[in-house]
Amino acid sequence: MTELQQEIARARSSSGDDLTEFLYHRAPEVVLALLQNPAIDEQKVCLLLGRKDLPADVLEEIGARKSLLKSYAVKKGLLFHPRTPRLIALRLLKEIYLLDLVQLTLSASVSVEIKRQAEAQIIGQLPQLPLGQKIALARRGPGRVAGMLVAEGHPRLLPLALDNLHLTEANVLKALALEKVPVAVVQELCRHAKWSQMYNVRLALVRNPSAPLGAILAFLPQLTMSDLRELASPGIVPDNLRNYLQAEVLRRMHASKNHPSLKS
Repeated sequence: MTELQQEIARARSSSGDDLTEFLYHRAPEVVLALLQNPAIDEQKVCLLLGRKDLPADVLEEIGARKSLLKSYAVKKGLLFHPRTPRLIALRLLKEIYLLDLVQLTLSASVSVEIKRQAEAQIIGQLPQLPLGQKIALARRGPGRVAGMLVAEGHPRLLPLALDNLHLTEANVLKALALEKVPVAVVQELCRHAKWSQMYNVRLALVRNPSAPLGAILAFLPQLTMSDLRELASPGIVPDNLRNYLQAEVLRRMHASKNHPSLKS
């Protein structure tokens, strides 16, 4: 019997401290044999899943053992492991608690696909969630989820979601692009210290009929001439705002004639 075969045999039958030592064995065959050991328990498997160098076949074996997956801690450890096979991870997503799904979406070691699926699962649960959980998501949830909560326009959720560090400009623009975005969302964005300063957000707000005229007029001097001309075309914005846009275009044209360096 070779040395490797001896180690495999010992891994299948060891207990106590000897079993624990095998959790850190470098040979995948030995670690696979360890999973056949009747003495291995939830705690030991979780310790094993703490190894980031585990090969995919070991992770696949853990994912195939229903007895091990009765433990929520094992399921979570397997899902969070960076080398867990895709199909196993997708299956486990359905069995993970909400706050752990949030943690998963923010984990640097998880693949983009798994994060996106976790976000979609959270978003699917939003209509049934109590306000307290939505508040937690608005504060610390992933950007896509925060964007969905922005779009709801709830007075308790809106300011928290807009200040969420994971919220992106793309999330905000998606909320603004909704056909029935609440007026409160538009108004809050017009006065928000961060988002109201972003050019593309300002452009979207100018296009939105719910935006307060006073806020929109304050944005016009920062818009490019090409965008002003496009917005001033018939049918894009209400006529009263279109008049202001045309006046701003004329003002700039007049200014550029007198001061060529002011052309934009």
